[in-house]
Amino acid sequence: MELDQEARERKRLKKRRGHASGSRTQVESANQKNKAAEQPKDPRIGSKVPVALVVDAKAKAKPQPKPKAAAKPRLTPEEELAKLENDERLDALLDRLDDGDTLNAEDQAYVEQTLDRIDALMEQLGIELGDEDDEVEEKQEDILKLLKSGNPKDVF
Repeated sequence: MELDQEARERKRLKKRRGHASGSRTQVESANQKNKAAEQPKDPRIGSKVPVALVVDAKAKAKPQPKPKAAAKPRLTPEEELAKLENDERLDALLDRLDDGDTLNAEDQAYVEQTLDRIDALMEQLGIELGDEDDEVEEKQEDILKLLKSGNPKDVF
């Protein structure tokens, strides 16, 4: 008997599944009311731009796209260093600084930026900042010491 009761209970629960009768047609009618207000658009209808039917002598040519500026060729570090060392604006500003003039903020920033770039390039190329004249003078002083002392082992 318990099996019969369980079977009846399952049957009763199954009857409650699903949509209400006629729901399929009711949903469509609700959608039809909304669509009537919208008026579906015809995908075949295209642009509203007027098209000239007669070819004029002065046909407007489409503006050609401007050629993109060619990317600046990358300079090798040697070329860039040479270019910066020969920069006239930098030379003029450095001369003004040597004369004791004060530069405005823009010129000062340009000088600092350019000198920093020169330092970076020299470091990259392995060029050391050092006066060659000092090295020559040191060698001459060493030679003079050798000659005066007479004993080369004393100098070093």
